[in-house]
Order: sequence, then structure tokens, then C-alpha cells
Amino acid sequence: MMNDAPPGDDEGAQVIRLAAVREDAPGGDPPGDDRPPERGRFERSLASGLAFLRRRLTGEYEVDEFGFDPEFNSTVLLPLARALYEHWFRVEIDGLDNIPEGGALLVANHSGTVPLDALMLSVALHDHADRQVRLLGADLVYQIPLLGHLSRKAGHTLACQADAARLLGKGELVGVFPEGFKGVGKPFSERYKLQRFGRGGFVGTALRAGVPIVPCAIVGAEEIYPKIAELRPLARLLGLPYFPVTPTFPLLGPAGLVPLPSKWVIRFGEPMTLDGYDADAADDPMTVFEITDHVRENVQHMLYETLLRRGPAFL
Repeated sequence: MMNDAPPGDDEGAQVIRLAAVREDAPGGDPPGDDRPPERGRFERSLASGLAFLRRRLTGEYEVDEFGFDPEFNSTVLLPLARALYEHWFRVEIDGLDNIPEGGALLVANHSGTVPLDALMLSVALHDHADRQVRLLGADLVYQIPLLGHLSRKAGHTLACQADAARLLGKGELVGVFPEGFKGVGKPFSERYKLQRFGRGGFVGTALRAGVPIVPCAIVGAEEIYPKIAELRPLARLLGLPYFPVTPTFPLLGPAGLVPLPSKWVIRFGEPMTLDGYDADAADDPMTVFEITDHVRENVQHMLYETLLRRGPAFL
């Protein structure tokens, strides 16, 4: 095949053309392929990777109005998170049957000092429920250039009512962490104790969209970076909500950034339907407060139950 290349054609261009041909071939291999299985798998992986690179270079890929890039997410971002999910945190899932079809608002606890719980939740729903959760993130996430760009590539967007309403209107599964930085940055001494759920903006969003709320409890994240103190002057200098001190960071330098291998369980509770309310209830502060408090109680109860089921953190 190499001898048939036109004059002046370089080897890299030939490989990319070969990848395009392989991409279109049924099963990825020509009929009658008698190569060893290991070699065949390697060549298919190579061809797939080159085809992905070709589409990136030529712009032959799609993103939605929020910047979600499904191919980049499934090919680059999720495999990196999946390694932690399967081999480091050994995540177990409970209650997948409670994930409804169509639009729904997933409400979860937030913890871990570094918010890896968002990544693990994304992998769980993508791999086991065939759903792409569209997480709503704080302003700070999108003020950090690379992090904000990758978050949008992964399908997430800014935590605002307008974006949430558009996503829910399209039948998407939208995820929120109402504790925000108060939850993810709380000290280890307060582990698995929910912080305040803000002003209940997520409830108003669900009421206006007419979608159910699915409570979610994530156990395991609290132990990955046990926060024992924080350096507030340094946090203010860097413009961060907190700068944590853990048993390994900053004492061990970069090695202290490796999360501890805790055992994780992610549990999805029964959907909380809001059929008894109309959209106007979203403008009633007392109604919003009552529903918010009910959701918080459900998540807290699920946390305690799941924590008992999980048992020791590192076994």
C-alpha cells in the first residue's frame, strides 16, 4: 500500500488516509483478516485514534449550544476519570432504576476538598445508565480558562436558571450540588454532614420545568483529601474559596495531590415528583423552602444509610 502513494505524499498523510479507510470498513478490518488478535486490536485502536485526530484537525465534529463535545468527552475525558472510578475508588452504584427517562434534576451532596465526586458521578451515569449528566457549576469553575473549557466540553455549564431551564426543556438529566463550596471545602470533622442548600434555586428550576427531583448520596469522597485546616491568607491571595491542608498536602508536595483510595458508593433515591405544585409555586418562598428542606433531609438520610452499608473507608 505504501508503494501506491502519490509522489511527494508523506508517510503521516498516508497513515491518516488509512485511518479514514479503516474507519469506514465494517468491523474495522478488511474481510479475511488473518492477523494475530493482539495485532489486530492494536491496529484498530491506532486507526481509531488517528481517525479521531483527523476529525479534530478538519473540524468534522459537533458541539451543542453549550459547548458539549460528545466525542471528545467519551474518547478523552471519561477514560481518564474511568481509571479512578474502576481501579482506585472501586465505585459501587445503587438505585439506577430510579433514574427516569427524559428531563430530571439530580441533587447530590458535594464533598472531598477537590470535587472529584462530579467526575465519578458523570462516569457512573454515562457507563451504567446511558445518560449524560449536565452538571451546573459555580462561576469560579468557568473563570479558570482550561478548567472552564474542559467542563463545557464535558457537557457542563454555569449554574444559572436560564441554562438549567433550556437543558431540562430538551429532556436532559441536569445535576446540581446545592452545598457548593461550603460542602466540598468543609473540614473532615464535619464529614457526611450536609451544609445549607443555599436559597433553593434548584427547586424553583424544577417547579418551572415540571420535572422530578432525584436525590443522590455520594459516599467515599470525604476521605480522599481529609481537610484538617486551611490557609486563608493564601486562599485570598489566589482568589480561591479555601486553600486546604490535609495529612499529605502540602507536606508531601505534588505527591500529596494523589487522592487516598477510599471505597465509594453512589446511591440514587426515588424521584420526588412535584405534580402537586404548579409553576407559580416557584415564586412562593415558603413553598420553595419546604421542598428544599425535604430534599435535603432525603439526601442526608440516604448518606447515613449508605455510609453504614459501605463500612470501612479503605477496605
